[in-house]
Amino acid sequence: MTVAGLLSLAWQTVTAPREVARMLLGLHLSREALLTGFGLVVALNALLVGLMQLGGELGSVGGLMPVPMGLLLAVMLAGSIVTLTWAGRSFGGTARLEDVAVLLIWLQGLRALAQLGVAVIGVVSGGLAVLLVLVALFVGLWILVAFLDEAHGFGSPLKALLVLILATLALLAALMMIVSLLGAMPNGMASYV
Repeated sequence: MTVAGLLSLAWQTVTAPREVARMLLGLHLSREALLTGFGLVVALNALLVGLMQLGGELGSVGGLMPVPMGLLLAVMLAGSIVTLTWAGRSFGGTARLEDVAVLLIWLQGLRALAQLGVAVIGVVSGGLAVLLVLVALFVGLWILVAFLDEAHGFGSPLKALLVLILATLALLAALMMIVSLLGAMPNGMASYV
């Protein structure tokens, strides 16, 4: 696929996310292709974050570098794939791990594109860059809900939103447990977990 074709598909994801979800699910990609895509989007996002930090204030105060950021992104993406599949199935959804994976990998690719746009616009106007981040956040959530609804076959965006909320709560609980087990919480806070 050409760059123009990818940009067209990215725009179609915003305007018609259900059709794009059906197309992506219809590809029936192999596990090897999914793992390659997974690694690519994680590396690309980590590289973009690292480059953005290099030129900004975050890099000067010990911001995350690309390798630790890549590991964090990989864990979060894998965790999201598993929890969104599990949460959807608990609501009667039918998506497999591979189905949710292909959709989230594509969304991470779009996230990298949005990060690049924010970086370019941020050079011109910080306020406009913040506005773009907020728009991208809301559009991304809308796309994710449509993708989950399509993957799990709910026919109900509300059910897909509930799946997203349940999966987010499960990820946060798991993260809090891991942080607590590692002893990284401030004194006294571990007793509230």
